Amino acid sequence: MEPFKNLINVGTVTSAGLHLQRAWTGFDRPRFESLANSGLDTLELKARMLQLADALSATLPTDFNAACQVLETSLAPPLPMDAKGEPEGLTTAQASTGLAGWVIWSMGEFVARHGQHDVPRALACLHALTQRSTAEFAIRPFIQQQPDAVWPVLARWANDPSAHVRRLVSEGSRPRLPWGLRLQALVVDPAPTLGLLQKLQDDPSSYVRRSVANHLNDIAKDHPDLVARWVKDHLVKATPERSALLRHASRSLIKQGHAPTLAAWGLASGLKGQAGLSLSAISASVGESIALGVTLRSTSRQPQPLEIDYAVHHVRANGSTSPKVFKGWKLTLAAGEHRTLDKRHSLKPVTTRTLYPGLHRIELRVNGLTVAEAAFELKP
Repeated sequence: MEPFKNLINVGTVTSAGLHLQRAWTGFDRPRFESLANSGLDTLELKARMLQLADALSATLPTDFNAACQVLETSLAPPLPMDAKGEPEGLTTAQASTGLAGWVIWSMGEFVARHGQHDVPRALACLHALTQRSTAEFAIRPFIQQQPDAVWPVLARWANDPSAHVRRLVSEGSRPRLPWGLRLQALVVDPAPTLGLLQKLQDDPSSYVRRSVANHLNDIAKDHPDLVARWVKDHLVKATPERSALLRHASRSLIKQGHAPTLAAWGLASGLKGQAGLSLSAISASVGESIALGVTLRSTSRQPQPLEIDYAVHHVRANGSTSPKVFKGWKLTLAAGEHRTLDKRHSLKPVTTRTLYPGLHRIELRVNGLTVAEAAFELKP
């Protein structure tokens, strides 16, 4: 798989220089390309983005409004949306007319750096940029530093004709956006975003609704009871689309066994019956996988809706363990039913987790409650 960092490359710089010069004949394209390309291949993704932003700062007009006009004139048409409201790519002909894609990240960074003295103009530029990729990272410094100027604009944008802009309302204000500046004030109190999320949770675009679900999942990390109440209240007369959104928003709380959330989904009761967990081996090596076998036997006279997950207690560098919950199965167990399930669990290293040798315990959780355990020895 091609590393993400390679999506900002010499070709990206060349295209940016071409269209910025088209937008402003006074643009110093050779200097921009020299600054942007300097050691580019040695840099990681975010460093590449920042270097392009530095090059923009050195070569765009010093007047912020004029710089925004150059950026906006250099853009390709907005990314089209499919029937479900998901973004599609530009045609070759459309892409040749201007800028879109990963270079927009650097352009948004420029606006965030230089636009704090003129928030309305900066937000107008981000409105254009986000329709060619996203401005979710660039808008966050404005929310952090000048919230009173930003919230009324986001309220208007919640009704914008563009799904890209409506998504920015939710995605840009997420308290804990991955890769983004943490909005600590919203971590502490998410109230300023709740009215916006309520408006957007029934958006016709699945792109927007998925952002709302992820935003609510962010809030759940610090205010789980708030999100549980939200789910309970908004499940009433919910459309299938809203139900799916609320389910996605609940995913972390369900995996954690958060009782009010489980109750909102009718999962408050534990398994009525017996459960067993077996492993395909008592030891395995890093890089391999291990199979989980699950048996369920109902003693109930009624069907039982079940959320079945499993937690692996990974060994840490200091010898202690830390659980990580993995999604298993969602099913309804019929009255008196006996069912077997199986799943392979990968032991390949990932960038977010180092695997250390030692005894790894696995818990089988049904509706948030541990019902069976097993263990295996992980070898180097």
